[in-house]
Amino acid sequence: MLLGGWLLGPRTISRNKNIPFESGIISYGNTNLRFSIKFYLLAVLFVIFDIESLYLYTWVINIKKIGWLGFFEILLFIFILLLTLIYLVKQKIFNWIPKKSINNL
Repeated sequence: MLLGGWLLGPRTISRNKNIPFESGIISYGNTNLRFSIKFYLLAVLFVIFDIESLYLYTWVINIKKIGWLGFFEILLFIFILLLTLIYLVKQKIFNWIPKKSINNL
């Protein structure tokens, strides 16, 4: 499909074609903004813990079918989650204030 669109599609080259166009507003300035890595780290941690909550939801739905073995397995799963969270807190992953600022307070 992609190859067919590339072969059969129109080929026009113009200066206006290469300009980014978003919501009818012509952009200006530099769009290469630098974000702190902490934003990406927090987003990844959120996704990881959010997906693990889906496992807990499926466990709640099937609690009668899985019995006591499933109960102890989910306790182990929650224990590993808590250990991970404690490790992240001890590594000060969630501390966004630099040390210099903390000393000045």
